[in-house]
Amino acid sequence: MQVVWFKRDLRVDDHRALAQAAKAGPVLPLYIVEPALWQEPDMSARQWAFITECLTKLSASLAQLGQPLVIRIGEVVDVLQILHDTHGVSTLWSHEETGNDWTFQRDKRVAAWCRAQGLPWHELRNHGVVRKLGSRNGWAKNWDSFMSEPVTTPPHLEPVSADHEHIPSATDLGLVPDPCPERQTGGRRAALSTLESFLTKRGETYRSDMSSPSKGATSCSRLSPHLAWGTLSMREAAQATWARQVRLKTIGGPQTKLWRGSMNSFNGRLHWHCHFMQKLEDAPSLENRNLHPAYDGLRPSTPDATRLEAWQKGETGLPFLDACMRCLAATGWLNFRMRAMVMATASYHLWLDWRAPGLHLARMFTDYEPGIHWSQAQMQSGTTGINTVRVYNPVKQGFDQDPDGSFTRRWVPELAHISNAYLHEPWKSENAGSVLGKRYPHPIVDHLTAAREARDKVWAIRRGVEYKTMAVAIQTKHGSRKSGIPNRGQRGRKKTNTRQLSLPLGDDAA
Repeated sequence: MQVVWFKRDLRVDDHRALAQAAKAGPVLPLYIVEPALWQEPDMSARQWAFITECLTKLSASLAQLGQPLVIRIGEVVDVLQILHDTHGVSTLWSHEETGNDWTFQRDKRVAAWCRAQGLPWHELRNHGVVRKLGSRNGWAKNWDSFMSEPVTTPPHLEPVSADHEHIPSATDLGLVPDPCPERQTGGRRAALSTLESFLTKRGETYRSDMSSPSKGATSCSRLSPHLAWGTLSMREAAQATWARQVRLKTIGGPQTKLWRGSMNSFNGRLHWHCHFMQKLEDAPSLENRNLHPAYDGLRPSTPDATRLEAWQKGETGLPFLDACMRCLAATGWLNFRMRAMVMATASYHLWLDWRAPGLHLARMFTDYEPGIHWSQAQMQSGTTGINTVRVYNPVKQGFDQDPDGSFTRRWVPELAHISNAYLHEPWKSENAGSVLGKRYPHPIVDHLTAAREARDKVWAIRRGVEYKTMAVAIQTKHGSRKSGIPNRGQRGRKKTNTRQLSLPLGDDAA
């Protein structure tokens, strides 16, 4: 009996663990609902709703191959022990996972159980992350090589008799109500449809629209939840993108200029996806501790509850920031620049330690990918020690990314009587007194003063000699080999030919 444990790989296509297990014997495809995992502070009902749709579609796909998905509820080791006692399991198969600390510790327990039972556990690589990576040198070339390998076709499965439990509801798992009316739909069909529409219809203006929260909602790929939960493999996304690039090159002509530029940009962001996940794989503590220890104690460990709540609810009095937070609550998604801005504003302007805002965003993102999320949370908070300090001006971002005010007006209707000229700075409007403090709050901080004070505090830490020594070590271990950071652990090394980029602002998969 070969048990294939599905985790963040909810598909049958390009599923190497499933294909290789089927060659070894009868397969029991297994998904384990772990109630303890769903009580973790970074998990949410909207994520579970998406996964539920994925599991339903996955089970149907497996049934067409000969054996439906078996769902069990409980602690993984307990479930595996029962299956071993009743079915005589000979091998456990799964893909590698770069999850949160909870899943990391759980996998250690599973590995110990397998060793005690004398059972081999084959963990196969799922995307561009390399386990036990010795050096970042050559990482991008390795990524290209892995993504170029043939896509694995689904195998035929022999029927296996096993008890099946129903997929529990969010209420069954004790999750708090989490309405997300505009959430994306889960499942393989939705993933393929999203990929196809992006590559052939929606993606032409991706490069120019990606920074806009309104235009980006259409022009960005929107593949992030499907990559996060594995209804689509990174290899499939990469190869489809390459095929589209070849097709555009064949067509040629000025009419494909926008498309070619957008596909080049998107291809770079596929690299970014795994580049940031690799950081958490190499340093699991990144989820909970500052990457650069010089920042320990910089911000209060206990967040200001009033500021945190105002930020979470989109009630800071900074209209564009509030619009982004409300949009996220309703859709489960934000474009990359707005993810950077909302995190940076919490960290700099509101002076909150990144952990509490990071947990809220993790719960809100349907496409929550721990490796990308926590790397970005620290990067946008200035605690990595190797990235440029970027203090986004939430007012300027409003003027730049929502010049006609349509996005802000949709999500902050309280400002209906404020003219467009003052929409992003309503406190300057002549009728501010009839709106602020009544229908909409006054700003909880002076954004310019708060930004200046935060920038001074962060840069003061970066000037020390010990700080720079540690920064070199961090860059050597985690930095892109085309980062633009001069001579940090790279002096004397020849430049490598790599398409990997280093400073995305977060789309959790473009």
